[in-house]
Amino acid sequence: MFVFDPGTPIEGVLTILYILTALFICFMIIFENRNPLKTLSWIMVVLLIPFAGIIFYFFFGQNYRKQKIFSRKGLADLEQIADYADQQVVSLSEVLSGDTPSVKEKAHLMRLMLNNNRSVLTRKNSVQLLIDGEETFPSMEESIADAKEYVHLQFYRIEPDMLGKRFKDLLKRKAAEGVKVRVIFDDVGSWNLKKAYLKEVREAGIEIYPFMPVRFPLLTNKINYRNHRKIVVVDGKVGFVGGLNIADKYLLGLKELGPWRDTHLKITGEAVIALNSVFLADWYFVSGETIANDLSYFKYLEVDNKCLIQVASGGPDSDWANIMQVYFSSIATAKKSIYLSSPYFSPDDSILNALLTASLSGVDVRIIFPGRSDSVVANWNTRSYISELLDAGIRVYLFDKGFSHSKYLLVDGVFASVGSPNVDIRSFELNFEVTALIYDEAFASDLGKLFAEDMSKSIEVDRLLWEKRKKSDRYKESLARILGPLY
Repeated sequence: MFVFDPGTPIEGVLTILYILTALFICFMIIFENRNPLKTLSWIMVVLLIPFAGIIFYFFFGQNYRKQKIFSRKGLADLEQIADYADQQVVSLSEVLSGDTPSVKEKAHLMRLMLNNNRSVLTRKNSVQLLIDGEETFPSMEESIADAKEYVHLQFYRIEPDMLGKRFKDLLKRKAAEGVKVRVIFDDVGSWNLKKAYLKEVREAGIEIYPFMPVRFPLLTNKINYRNHRKIVVVDGKVGFVGGLNIADKYLLGLKELGPWRDTHLKITGEAVIALNSVFLADWYFVSGETIANDLSYFKYLEVDNKCLIQVASGGPDSDWANIMQVYFSSIATAKKSIYLSSPYFSPDDSILNALLTASLSGVDVRIIFPGRSDSVVANWNTRSYISELLDAGIRVYLFDKGFSHSKYLLVDGVFASVGSPNVDIRSFELNFEVTALIYDEAFASDLGKLFAEDMSKSIEVDRLLWEKRKKSDRYKESLARILGPLY
């Protein structure tokens, strides 16, 4: 029997191989041309943590933004939408000629999203704000029940629990009626969907695919790039987007946290086409089927109401961190107010400095975080930023009537974002996300009332009391801040 002897030449060979591997990875990191701080941090991890550092980098450190995780070849109609976006860049002033001064002031945000994401600016839309699962899921089910042609459904998490069964039975019934039903779920977020569940829905005529299945040994390439989008489109007539997934906790809450507080949108009008386009691109990726060239998927219900919306999709497949950029630009150019709700807060330096600078410049900045979180690391990481925010005069509130999972931003009472992204590095850099960017004073007023209601259910953080918190809490915050991007 062979017994490894540390003194044998094998140890020397393994050591040389390890050093060469570590150096090769360091060169890879350097040539990715990232932020110098990130580059140096990952080099230190690889060099100073034997073996584990290399594994850690392959799991969490690789930069796929420029490597194009998936191709959009064959999506001709999506290219036509991109061409239309290019035309809007040139004619934006003319397009906004009849809008209010407040909306026109946000033209730079529209232009930004036309350039970095080809997010077409749609005008004729109606938007309904849906509060929590009690409003959202019945509205979704009612719309799906009325489907005549197709249902497109995409979620990060679909659980085979009570709510999941409700949706499954409804989709099976629609498929039996001849409605085309397509479903995308994230393979990590929906880990509990077993083969028997998938077999049942497929035998019912439902087309269902996982997004980037995680199977060893491919785990290192895919675990960090998840599809966090929540999209429902029915016949092009109605679309849903927001923060809710399909699982009981989003409807019933959690025993240890209380009710689940969340925000979703129901959209009718031109923006539904844009939302469907995001689904069609993802469908092409997961299935290889090109259905985006079918004009029937670009029909929408015409409405008389005027509400400007851009649907922004972000992910490591794009050249730019576009959702992060529109958040940064909207915050940095805010003149009156910034109201933000995010369950997980781990911003990069640009977003953090934009918030601090806005407040120091006299802008009214208020942020709602969960008082209790479903993630221990996320909770302590979020709290690690509170002292900085308070020092800059930002008012911080901890939601106290359950768990706040709402993801929305409201700027100057006219610009709003409601969708799937959190204000963290994972949402801005690693995950596939989608959000509705809305330029409308009436909708902003409704969202502002919701923010005020959420504040009334929160406890404002007192700066003096906060500085007296336990030292052990400070240590947890500091450690969690290092781990924050990983949760």
